[in-house]
Amino acid sequence: MSDLPLLRAEALCRSYRSGPATITVLQNVDLTVQAGEMVAITGTSGSGKTTLLQILGTLDQPDSGRLFFRETELTGKSEPDLAGHRNIHIGFIFQFHHLLPEFTALENVMMPGLIHGLPHEPLKEKATDLLDRVGLAERLTHRSGELSGGEQQRVALARALVMDPDLLLADEPTGNLDAASGRRVFTLLRQLSSSLDLAVIMVTHNMELALSMDRCLNLVEGTLRPADTHPEPAVSS
Repeated sequence: MSDLPLLRAEALCRSYRSGPATITVLQNVDLTVQAGEMVAITGTSGSGKTTLLQILGTLDQPDSGRLFFRETELTGKSEPDLAGHRNIHIGFIFQFHHLLPEFTALENVMMPGLIHGLPHEPLKEKATDLLDRVGLAERLTHRSGELSGGEQQRVALARALVMDPDLLLADEPTGNLDAASGRRVFTLLRQLSSSLDLAVIMVTHNMELALSMDRCLNLVEGTLRPADTHPEPAVSS
């Protein structure tokens, strides 16, 4: 991995108004992530994990602080510029896969490229290859309702990768899956991170998976702190 960080956040702060009260969610959060690194973020419900992920993915803006991508500052850029950045550099995968039910697995994976106006045939070939890599070569023409929960999440993962992002942001990607399916999705994430030099930031409540990543950070009282322990990986890659 290069010494130059892929993503760098400095002193991120974010608060929300709740009636007359102000709730501080993030307080001077610093984070540096290298290309190819896998970072887990844990914390109690309502601690601000999803808010932090949305700010790192430029879906939300901090009240203060700065965000850099390969040392180019993103803070303060226009929404069209940020949308372009997200489309090229960032993939998103969530607890609920958000597949379009009327389309096949292949069409769902192709969708970001189609929206971006990429040529159809090369895009189809790439989406087919990604589905093969996630073990769904035999399910290309199946619609989401014909797939298991684990299969649907693997389709969502392939869709998140079709634009060759540098960074994958995953918000509880295994939270809606049984233990075996969750392990398979996590193992696949690790394999793809290694082979594609893909940075992964994953919000999760699953401490077994979190402690199997390169780093595990806890979001506590608005600040990121290293996890107390980091045992040997519990999930094989």
